[in-house]
Amino acid sequence: MDVNYQPEHSYHKQKVFNHPQRFIEGWYWAIHSRSLKKGKVKSLELLGREIIIYRSPEGQLICCDAYCPHMGAHLGKGIVEGGSIRCSSHGWKFDAEGICVEVPCLGEPLPLKIKTWPVEEKYGLIWVWTGKISQQSLPYIPELELQECASILGASFVKNCHPNVVMINAIDAHRFNTINPWSREILFDKQELNHNAIQFHHTIQGSEGFWWLNWIRWFYKHNINYNICYWYGSIGIITIGPEFLHLYIMFALRLLPGKKSAIQPIFITKKRSGLIGNFCNPFVLILTKIVSIFFMKGNRRIVRQIPFDFQTPTRADLSIIQFIQHINKQKSLLWRTWQEPIPPATRPNNRDIFTND
Repeated sequence: MDVNYQPEHSYHKQKVFNHPQRFIEGWYWAIHSRSLKKGKVKSLELLGREIIIYRSPEGQLICCDAYCPHMGAHLGKGIVEGGSIRCSSHGWKFDAEGICVEVPCLGEPLPLKIKTWPVEEKYGLIWVWTGKISQQSLPYIPELELQECASILGASFVKNCHPNVVMINAIDAHRFNTINPWSREILFDKQELNHNAIQFHHTIQGSEGFWWLNWIRWFYKHNINYNICYWYGSIGIITIGPEFLHLYIMFALRLLPGKKSAIQPIFITKKRSGLIGNFCNPFVLILTKIVSIFFMKGNRRIVRQIPFDFQTPTRADLSIIQFIQHINKQKSLLWRTWQEPIPPATRPNNRDIFTND
C-alpha cells in the first residue's frame, strides 16, 4: 500500500474536521416526528441558529428562522394558520415560503421575507437541510436505497467529543488490532458513494477484532460483514451481520457548543409485509437495538472526551486519514450563520479599509 503518513499532509490541515465553529452543509436531525402535532410549532437551536418548525393542519412541514423581522418577536410563540405562521406580537403573517402575506394594522403585506429551510421527515425524525435549496438526498443505507424501511429510535444522549471524532471510532483499525493482537491485521476497503457519502467495509473472519460480536459466533461460525457508511461527516450507518441477516444502526450526530455531540441512535430494517412482517420487523429491530448496546459499550470510554491531536499516523490509520480527507473536501458552513467561510485571500484588511487610494 503506497501511502504517505507524514502529519504535514492534507488530512492534518483541519479545514472542517474537528473544527468547533464549522460543519458540513447537509441534513441534520432536529426533533422527533411524534413531538410535532398538526397545527403546532416547535422552536430549537440547531448548529447555533435559532429556527422554528411547524406542521400545517394538512401535515406539511415548514422550517424558518425564529424571529419576526418587525421587532424580533420569537415565532415559536406564533400561531399556525394553514401553511403560514402568524407572529403573536403584532399579527404579521408569513407563508410557507417565508413571504410576508399580511400586516393587520396596514391592511396589506410588506415586501419582506424570512429565511426558510428545506425540511423532510424520515426514520421517525424531522431533518433540516442547512445549505442552499439544491440539497442532496437524506441519508440512506446503500443496500436499502430503494426499499421501504421500518425503524425505531433509541434514547438520544450527549458526548463531550466532536461529532467527527466520534465517527472515527467505528473505523479505528488500530484499536481493533490492539484489542485482538492475535488476529490478522484489520484494514478497511473504502468506496466513495458521492461527494457527501463514503463507506468502509471489512469482512470479519474467525476470531478477529470486534469483541462485542462474539455472541453472534455462538450460533453462526461463518464470516460477518461489517460496513460503515458516513454522510456529511456526522451521520454513521453501521451494517453488520451474516449474509442472511444484516442489522442496520444509524447514529445521527450534530455539533453542540464546546465541541460536544448530540447523538440520536436509529435502528432500521427492511420492511417486511404480511403476518411474517408483523412478527419479523419488531424482532429484528429489537435485536438491532441489543447489538447497538454492545457497540456503544465498547466505544463509551473512548469517546467520553478526546481532543484528537493526530501527531503520529500509522498504516492502520489509513481509513481515518481517508475519512478526514473526505470531510475536508466537502462544503463547510459557519456555526450560527450557516454561511460559507470567507477565504482568507478575499478578506479585507485594515490597510484596504482605511486607505484613500
